[in-house]
Amino acid sequence: MKTISKIALTAIPLVLAASTANSESFVRMLAGPAGGAWYPFGAKIMEVAQKDVEGIRTSNGPGGGVGNVRNIDKGAAELGWTFGFTAYEGYAGKGGFKKKHENIRHFATLYPGILQTAVPKDSSVKSYADLKGRNFSPGKTVFSGNVTVERLVNLYGISYDDIKAAGGTIHRVGFKDSVALMKDGHVDVFTALTNVPNASFIALDFQPGIRFLPVEPDMMTKFVTQNPGFFPATIPGGAYKGVATDTPTLATATVLIAGKNLDNETAYKLTESLWKNHAEFAKVNKTWNNVKLEDALLGAAIPVHEGAMKYYAEKGVKTK
Repeated sequence: MKTISKIALTAIPLVLAASTANSESFVRMLAGPAGGAWYPFGAKIMEVAQKDVEGIRTSNGPGGGVGNVRNIDKGAAELGWTFGFTAYEGYAGKGGFKKKHENIRHFATLYPGILQTAVPKDSSVKSYADLKGRNFSPGKTVFSGNVTVERLVNLYGISYDDIKAAGGTIHRVGFKDSVALMKDGHVDVFTALTNVPNASFIALDFQPGIRFLPVEPDMMTKFVTQNPGFFPATIPGGAYKGVATDTPTLATATVLIAGKNLDNETAYKLTESLWKNHAEFAKVNKTWNNVKLEDALLGAAIPVHEGAMKYYAEKGVKTK
């Protein structure tokens, strides 16, 4: 019995060690809606990370810039996509956020998110000032594009209530549904804050044909002054085959954020995986060619995750 007991007692630590060694952490990413760039990028990043980082399993799910901040703050995911201004406002409890979301951390600055507001090519809508009475799809309330364009139309003296009071409709749907509604003639205006070119606008450029609403210089100055994290940008003529002229608009940085409770070692390895596989992500969408390691901390307006910061310090990346 003593011999059996000794063997059993010796075996227990080995079983526990094996159990610990075989345990896996689950890393969840929240990306964007179907039809946008975030979702396929997120899927590829998580696919690559699962192969690269030992001991983790990954998932990628749909989301929106505002909702992702809230969900990561409460621990519903470890990584997420948003915009620099949204992360800042969420962390500080400003803008549309009713409380501070201090559990989020900056993980990486990626590429510009550009405000694109499309109307059918033959539309009588020439400016944001013409939106009263129109059927408008600014995105779901959790989308940063919705937050951005609502603030912009307010500068033109128009509210969403004004649009509806004049007989218009606000459609709270994602990218794919917005495209379908515009193709069927049920939406007059569709807005998204996303990469250029974007698959949804490419589809609309093909049919029915589109143009983009410009942000006039005086409104550009007012908006950028009132909304830190935004800057003037251009939708280049030719980015979409049917749109030959440049369109002045607004942009902000697309960023990845992490939950502060993501352990530092895993965060370090995930950061390493993100940057060493740059070429793989560029295959998903050429927009990734604009993503540069030296800009990974550009505009970081919230604390940087310690694990990610360790990697950036080793690579000589500094806050800009």
